[in-house]
Parts: sequence; structure tokens; C-alpha cells
Amino acid sequence: MNSFKRTIRLAKRGAKNYLTKKPFCVSFEVTYACNARCKHCHLGGAIENEIRASATRFGELARILKPVVAQISGGEPLLRKDLEDIVKAIQVPQRDPFIVLTTNAALLTRKRYDSLRAAGVDEFSISFDYPDERHDEFRTIPGLFKKIESFLEDIKDLEDKGITLSCVVHRQNFRELLKMAQFANKWGVGMNFSTYTWLRTNKKDDFMITKEEMPEFKEKIKELIEFKRANGTVFTSEYNFSKMIEWFEVQKMDNCMAGQRFLIVGPDCTLSPCGLILKNYKNQKELLENFTKTNTCNSCFTSIRVNSEKDISRLLKDNIRKGFGFL
Repeated sequence: MNSFKRTIRLAKRGAKNYLTKKPFCVSFEVTYACNARCKHCHLGGAIENEIRASATRFGELARILKPVVAQISGGEPLLRKDLEDIVKAIQVPQRDPFIVLTTNAALLTRKRYDSLRAAGVDEFSISFDYPDERHDEFRTIPGLFKKIESFLEDIKDLEDKGITLSCVVHRQNFRELLKMAQFANKWGVGMNFSTYTWLRTNKKDDFMITKEEMPEFKEKIKELIEFKRANGTVFTSEYNFSKMIEWFEVQKMDNCMAGQRFLIVGPDCTLSPCGLILKNYKNQKELLENFTKTNTCNSCFTSIRVNSEKDISRLLKDNIRKGFGFL
């Protein structure tokens, strides 16, 4: 799906968006309902009477915002039965964004995978917290680890799988990071790492890596970088790893560009600066004026943020090889 011409096209759009203050990434959070109750997340369970916009409306916003990367997430997006329609609506012939679907994979079958790939999904980002059954407990979905393993077995013969396992790094799992990278490499899929933020649950003691643990954490990151260089299946850049260390050491990251470099489209198609600060702005201009201009939040450094806030040369360097599937 990632032809050279398309990659160049996305690179040009990235440069243009940089100059015109259009977002690099827009996360279309198509529902906040979720079939999991993850320990590090504030979402989970059903949402009664949730207002959900149509596929057509999501497509209209994609054409207005013109992101390089369109992330379709939630909640759990696979709970929407019209998900394929949303994917098709977001596409723009010859100008389509790179489409990433973020899922816990509990509902991901081979049939649904094929259907969504045919609709236009470039990459599936599958949440992955532990390289064994501890993942089930963390997500509160019994049998989820085996489900993911079985799914990867089902697609192992595909040359272009379009799968990245995505781990949120925190105090309880940082010692398992290399094992997770090895697991992904075994199945011939990518591995991406991002950082925990306490804005979701306010559980600093449970999930933020402590000062005393930082030397061990740095050693684990060193191992990961060596593995990345040797195998190429870890997509997190070395720059991202260095910023990850800085985040856990300082526990803040200033100069957030939410609303400009990245933003959120909610289930009702109103706009928010990020998934942790939900608003109901009608358009990006209103969001920039009423939030971004005076934003002083420094309490997260999620994957969408670290990748979107890079300077243009680093952004292109880190992502052009992978066709901009950087989330």
C-alpha cells in the first residue's frame, strides 16, 4: 500500500501542513465506548446515548483538515459496525492520508481485517502491554493475548501485514520491553513504544517510573535501540527513545502544540486538542484561538505528540522510510 509516489506525496503534504499550520495527525475517535477496562486508561465500558456522527461527516472533516496521518481510534473503533464506511469516507483519491486503525484486537478477526484493509486501512496499531497473559489482566479481557497470537498466526504468510504492536511504557512493564520487541519480530510485524501519562488516571505512583528505577530503565532502552538497529522491526525512533527518558526523568514536557500539529475529532465530530482534554470546538480556527494560543499543559508526551511536534527535517527523516505510519 505504501508506494514510493504516495510516500513522496505524503512528505509534500507534511511540509505544506508545517507551513500552513494544518495538523500532521488527526485522531478520529469514532466512539468512546470500549470493551476493555485498561488499568492505565480512563475509558471503558458502554456509553449510553452516545452521539455518533455519520461516516460522511468524518470524511468531510478529513478533507477540511487534510492530515498526513488519519488515526481511527476510540474507545474501541471496532465496536462501530460502519467502520469500513468511515475509512472509505476519509480517503481522498490521490490525496488520501495514511490511515491507522488503533484497536485492542479483541474483535479483530481475519474476515474483519481483510474487509478493513480493502476499505483502505494502511496499518493496524494493536495495543500490547505484556508479552504474555499478563496482557489479559491489564486489559481485563480474558484470553486476549492468545487471541492476538492466534490472529498473527492467521496472517503470517502475508507479505504486507500492515500490523504494528503498540506499547504504552510505564513502571509496571518497562522491564518487558525487549521481550515485546522480540515477540513482534518473531511474527514479522512492527513494534512501537510510547509513554504513559497520568492525565488519564492520575496514578503517578502506579505507573510513572521512579528516580530510583531510571538507571534500569535507561539500560532497557539501550537494549531496545540495539535490537532496533539489528532487526529493523522497532519503529520508534532513537530520538523518541531519548525524549521518553527525558519525560520520565522530568515528568513534564513544555510547549505542547495540540490543536496545531495534532488534534482530536470526537464521536460527534466536534474538535478537541487531545484525547485527554476534551472540548467541543466547531473547527480548527476556534480550537487554535480558544485553546492552543494560551495552552500551558505539559503533562503528557504521548506517541501522537512526540511524532507530530518534531521539526520538519526530523519528521521527514524519521517517517519517510515507513510511509508515514509513525503512530
